[in-house]
Amino acid sequence: MNYSKPPLSITEQIIKLEKRGLNFSNKTLASHYLQNISYYRLRAFTYPFQDNQNPISDHSFIRNDIDFNDIIDLYVFDRRLRNLVFNELEKIEVAVRTQLSLVYSLSNQDSLWYLNCQMYTNKPANCFLHLKEDIVSDVLRSNEDFIKHYKSKYDSPAMPPSWMSLEVLSFGTLSRMYKLLKRSADKKRIANTFGIGDMDIFANWLHAFSNLRNCCAHHSRIWNRRFVVQLKLPYNTSKPFLTPPTLTSVKQNKLFALLSAIKYIVDIISPGNSFKSKFKELMKERHRLLSIKDMGFPPDWEHLPVWEN
Repeated sequence: MNYSKPPLSITEQIIKLEKRGLNFSNKTLASHYLQNISYYRLRAFTYPFQDNQNPISDHSFIRNDIDFNDIIDLYVFDRRLRNLVFNELEKIEVAVRTQLSLVYSLSNQDSLWYLNCQMYTNKPANCFLHLKEDIVSDVLRSNEDFIKHYKSKYDSPAMPPSWMSLEVLSFGTLSRMYKLLKRSADKKRIANTFGIGDMDIFANWLHAFSNLRNCCAHHSRIWNRRFVVQLKLPYNTSKPFLTPPTLTSVKQNKLFALLSAIKYIVDIISPGNSFKSKFKELMKERHRLLSIKDMGFPPDWEHLPVWEN
């Protein structure tokens, strides 16, 4: 099938949405928004309220009480939520970089341990070679002053020490590095530092965090998203997390699971942080179309151990 839909002017976009059942209390304001937020980006926020199964309906709205301003309100909520989450993920990312470099550098007395193939598993085949390529690529394209300084001052070794190199790796590369490291006391020690006893679960959390971080960085919707990386939920943690019934009932591909994991880690690395208070403040605001169920929140979420502290 060939794609043959023509581009639409702002006026035509409004007419199309109006025909589908969306109300416009202020078309002038709506036109202004559509000049600055693409019709297709807003589609992610209208989609849950449209009939997308029946081709005859042409994506008509399943409710007749939704105004364009309600969609914008939901869009703004999602943007503020992304900004809040992104800020907390930065803390986690920085802490993981620090622990990886510190623990492995001191344990091996080798500043270039991260390039040693003996440190990593090789399953699947060539996984270390692919990881190494990404590490070198991340370092070579870095414009950080400390990387430039190293290159200008030292001829050998070609790559900077881990405490420099790991600072410029993407979160995705960093999470893959941890996952591919061989099981060892050092690897377990890092997981334990973040309150997780199972190395595989911690590797999964880093993978899920990096995926969520990319969504936030690229301004993608996170409000009612089904995330590709499902979060593994541990029963044994060093600090209170979720109750056993919640662990079996919560949706592992929805935002609530990720937010709970973020709060758990941030409470360990940044005691006295304001994540919970800022999140609760955001959730208390009135948003007509917002349902916490869409984000995977159970009704009693505020009374779960990780959210009570």
